[in-house]
Parts: sequence; C-alpha cells; structure tokens
Amino acid sequence: MKIETGRGSISLITLIAIWSVSAVVSLPGLAVSPIMGDLSKIFPKVSDLEIQMLTSLPSLLVIPFVLLSGKLSVGKNKLTLLVVGLWIFFICGILCLFAHSMTELIVYGSILGIGAGMIVPLSTGLIADYFTGEYRTRQLGLSSAINNMTLVLATLLTGYLAGVEWRLPFVVYLLPGVSIALSFFLRREQPVNDVEKTRTTLPANINRVRLAGLTTLYFVITFLVLAIVYYLSFTVENYREGTSLSGRLIALFFLSIMLPGFFINRIIKWMREFVNIWSLGMIACGLGLIALSQHPLILTLGCMMTGLGYGIMQPLIYEKTVDTAPPRQATFALSFVMAANYLAVMICPFLIDGVRHLFHTTSNEFPFLLNSILALCVTIAAISYRKRSFTFGLENKYFV
Repeated sequence: MKIETGRGSISLITLIAIWSVSAVVSLPGLAVSPIMGDLSKIFPKVSDLEIQMLTSLPSLLVIPFVLLSGKLSVGKNKLTLLVVGLWIFFICGILCLFAHSMTELIVYGSILGIGAGMIVPLSTGLIADYFTGEYRTRQLGLSSAINNMTLVLATLLTGYLAGVEWRLPFVVYLLPGVSIALSFFLRREQPVNDVEKTRTTLPANINRVRLAGLTTLYFVITFLVLAIVYYLSFTVENYREGTSLSGRLIALFFLSIMLPGFFINRIIKWMREFVNIWSLGMIACGLGLIALSQHPLILTLGCMMTGLGYGIMQPLIYEKTVDTAPPRQATFALSFVMAANYLAVMICPFLIDGVRHLFHTTSNEFPFLLNSILALCVTIAAISYRKRSFTFGLENKYFV
C-alpha cells in the first residue's frame, strides 16, 4: 500500500515508522507519575529535593537537547540523530526497570531526558521531510493525535502497573525499541529532496520574526491549558470520588486534544481565517466554565472545549512553523516551537502560584479564572491582528 506525500508516495510501513516516533515523544515522565506518592515509602530516606529532581531534572534537560538536535539536523544525518536518541531512551528505560535507589532513578531519568530531547524535533521534522502541502498538514494532525492517544493509553497502563509493582510502569519506556526496529524502513526509503511544489517562494533562511511569533503563541496556549493538568484535581477534591473523577476528566481532556488531528484539513477549510479565533475562544470558554462551576457535567464540557481548541491549534502551528524556514532548516525551526512546549510545562505551576500569591488567594478556581481571562485577551488580539499577522491569521493557501 502506497501513501501519497505530495512529492510522490511512500510505503505504509515507512509511515508507521514515522508515526511510532510521534508516539515516543509523549512518554518522558509518565512512568514516574503514578508512583510519586509512594516514593517516600519505597525509599524511606529520600528527601523532598531528590523527589523534585526526579520530576524536574529530566524535563529541564529536554529543552537544551531539543534545540541542539534541531541545530545538528541542519548539517548532520537526521536519521542518525534519531536512532541515537532512541537508543539512549531505550537503554535508560531498561536501566530504570532495574534501579535500586533514588540516585539511580535520577541519573537514568536525566539521561533519558537527553535522548527524548534529541527525538522531539525529529518527530515532526520527519513529516516535514517526507510530506508537503495538505498531505503534510494532515500528517501533522495525525502526529498530534497519535502523541496524545499514546499519552492517554500509557497513563492508564502505568497507573495499573504501579498497583502491581512499582518498577513496572517503566515498561512504557521500552516503546522506542519499536521505533529502532522500524528505522530500517526509514533508511531504505529516503524522502524526495525536491523543491516543494506548494510553496511559490522559499525563504533563504528562517524568518525569525514569524518563528518568534509562533513560538510565543505555542508557549501561551500550552501554558493556558496546563491549568487542567496541574490544578483540576484540587478543584474536584471535595467530591466523594474526586481522584477518579479528576483522572477521567484529564483523560477526556487529552482525548479532546487528539480528535481534531484526524480531521485537521477539514477543520481548517471550514473555519478558514477564523480558525485561531475559534480555537482560542474555545480555550477561554472551556477554562471559564471550569472556573465558574464545579458540576461534573460543566467540568466535562469545559475540559472538552479546552482540549478541542488546543488540538486544532497544535498541528496548525507546526505546519506554519515549517513554512518559516527552507526545507533543510525546517526541523531546526520546529525545535524552537517544541522547546516552548516543554518550557511551559516547566514553569506553568510556578507562574500561576506566584500570581495567586500576589492576589493573596488559595482558591482552587483561581488558576482557571486567571487563564480564562488571559485566553480571552489573546482571542481579542487574534481578532484584531488576524489580517496582518502571520501568527494569528491564516493565508489562503492553507484552506483553498
């Protein structure tokens, strides 16, 4: 079976190899989450600092290596970088399975973060290399969907495995082994390196102004929606089944992010130049609903609206980022956008808690109210600047 790319076609197994890389990038940190509450029991002498290092140090190391991998991809063999990153990830996953101390987990987790950082920009960079035009947009949407679907399934799996034995959740870190095996097909079927037919003019270098705008927008929308991940559990803690309700709502949130990826071309053609406005509006309304009502049905609607808005914007930002650079630098441009995502993950709780401290409030609804207001401000900016801004607007070629 052959898959159209806009430059020809590739085999289905090659496409599956590309998809497998998209699945891997969502894994870092997942194995640790379900055992966080039990670490002090597993390792009685563990300190709070060590627990913080286990969760934050790997994520911190991802950011510089995302940028380094993007830079190296310009002059080096991308596939070699990808395979090296996958092997680092895979080997550290095996080592985590046999770790006997917190120090070992911190070291292995940090090195795993380095491997993950090398993989992240290449997951979308491969799509930019193999596909063009509406075929690329569709595959970026599918990549986003696969990423979030893996996140949901792996979260459920690690939660179950943690109840059996505390080391078992690290099994999910062995998924890169599948990508390593499939990388043979990527070597056998290289992308066609011709000039993209859908772009009448190719930039000689990265358009830094446009890239900065997209990177900032991606950081902002990721920061906005992360309120659900970090604070929803506190909002529903008074319910009798607060923990399970929180888990279901967060899973539904990620599923809502996943869904638009399967229909991204149709959504763009339907919403046209208003796609960012509608998406930002959904994020603002969704967060506002969570802030104003704690009824389970309203919370469900809020999580779904927020997830759908983010799920539409994510692949579109990737697509527009590719257009800010010549083909050989597309992965490098994408690395800045990807780094912004991880930066938002790192600093979101610190910024929100800092603002909450300024207002002298401990309200569990405050983070959602704050981010809803911020999302509304960004929506107003999108309405005002959509016709003269590459970041907020949408050129006709994306939906004609």
